[in-house]
Amino acid sequence: METIIVQPPGPPRPDAVGAGKPELLHMGPGDVAEFGRGLPGGGGVAVVLPDPGISRRAGRLEAAEDYWRLSNFSRDTAYVVENLEGAGEYITVAPGRLGAPVPFEFSRVVLPALSGTADFKVFAPQHAYLDERSAPGAGELTVHPYALDATAKYFLVLVALCEPRLRDPSDSALPGAGDIAERLRPLESCRGLTRSAVNYHIDYLAFAKLRLDVGDEPGADGNARTGAKRTRLASLALRFGLVREEHLALLPSRRRPAPQGTGA
Repeated sequence: METIIVQPPGPPRPDAVGAGKPELLHMGPGDVAEFGRGLPGGGGVAVVLPDPGISRRAGRLEAAEDYWRLSNFSRDTAYVVENLEGAGEYITVAPGRLGAPVPFEFSRVVLPALSGTADFKVFAPQHAYLDERSAPGAGELTVHPYALDATAKYFLVLVALCEPRLRDPSDSALPGAGDIAERLRPLESCRGLTRSAVNYHIDYLAFAKLRLDVGDEPGADGNARTGAKRTRLASLALRFGLVREEHLALLPSRRRPAPQGTGA
């Protein structure tokens, strides 16, 4: 089972599946991959950062069981790993540091470059969480096939997506990305949530967390493929109880203030 997924720098991911997005690097426990400028033409490293201010071999990624390590090959430059879900949280990996553990599920690795900065993203979708039913010393822990973090923003997106069917199982309509962003914006953590950010979280849920097979439908346009992806996400989440009625409490209240009377 893969430990991390690396998204090299590239064009933004459009809604259409399989078009215009950079190739992902999937790594399992024990796998290593180097990043940097690489040899002429970008060879020699798995993650190419094409900036003349970045070393040809700038560092290394190593996948562990449910997290990953970062090695900094620079002698005088620190690297930053940002937690994309942490409201500004980050760690600094000092020059020459080898095997620094990174605990974040959503990460951006940032290196100083002549063009400003260069970065790439690393996802650790298989984080382990305590199972209250597990007894210490009872053998190997069970790995949950759908390890979701109920405190993460992507989980809020999933709950908002499933909300109509949780409230009324006969309701077949699902909210679009813009509707989900509008629904979540009253939350402090989602004030800046955009439609493109929602689509990004939906992609992460579909491809990394729930590992859906959403192949291209013959003749389907981008909107149709995106709609099919949302439908399959909601169906799987509800079918296996990944999102339940009690999770609706995570969403902003729908109550609106009662209109004031005009008086007699």
